[in-house]
Amino acid sequence: MTISNNQRRKMKSAARYYAVQALFQMEATGQTVEGIVREFEDHRFGEVIDDVELVEGDVDTFRRMMDRAVDLQASIDQMTDRALVAKWPIARIDPTWRALFRAAGAELLDKDTPPKVVISEFVAVAEAFSHDGKEPKFVNAVLDHMARQAQPEAF
Repeated sequence: MTISNNQRRKMKSAARYYAVQALFQMEATGQTVEGIVREFEDHRFGEVIDDVELVEGDVDTFRRMMDRAVDLQASIDQMTDRALVAKWPIARIDPTWRALFRAAGAELLDKDTPPKVVISEFVAVAEAFSHDGKEPKFVNAVLDHMARQAQPEAF
C-alpha cells in the first residue's frame, strides 16, 4: 500500500501528538520508554473513541522522538530552562508542557525537520491541549527560543 505525502504528514503530526501524551504518561506513572512505546503502538495508534478513529501515527517518527527525548532529557530540559523566565524553571511548569517541550526538543536536536516546521507542529499540539487559548502563544515563544539554540544556522 502506498501512502500519499499528505497522509504521511498527518501520520507524523499524529506521532508528535502521541509523543507528548506518552512522555506525559511516563512522567506520571514511571513507566519505561519501551513499555510506553509498546502500549501506544498497540493500543493508541488508530484507536476508535466514540466511533471516531484516531489517525495512525508514524511509528518511526514516534520511536525516534521518544528515544531521543529520554536519552537527551537533561540537555532538552536545560535548553527549555534557558527559554523560560528565571522564576519558572521547567520543574515548575505543567507536566503537559514539559512533555511537549521534551518531544519538540528531541525533534529540534535531531535536525531532520526544519525548526519552523517543528514549532508550527507543536504549537498545533499545544492548541489541542490548551484550556484558555494562551498556552499556544507561550509554547510558540519557548520553542522559538529553543530552536534558535538548537539550530542557530537555520535563522
